[in-house]
Amino acid sequence: MANDNVIKFGKARKSLARAAKDKKAAENRARHGLKKSEKEKRAALAKKMQAKLDAHKRDLPNPE
Repeated sequence: MANDNVIKFGKARKSLARAAKDKKAAENRARHGLKKSEKEKRAALAKKMQAKLDAHKRDLPNPE
């Protein structure tokens, strides 16, 4: 008899928990792991895009 397909519940549970923890860590690295220069570059780009958007806004005439 070969018991090659027997899976221990404890090991499987721990393996799933470890995989979930690794996935969460990868998400956190992507979200919070930016260098200061990259953060500044993104902020400058966002500011530039907002300024361009604001420059193209139309002012509605006052209904006075």
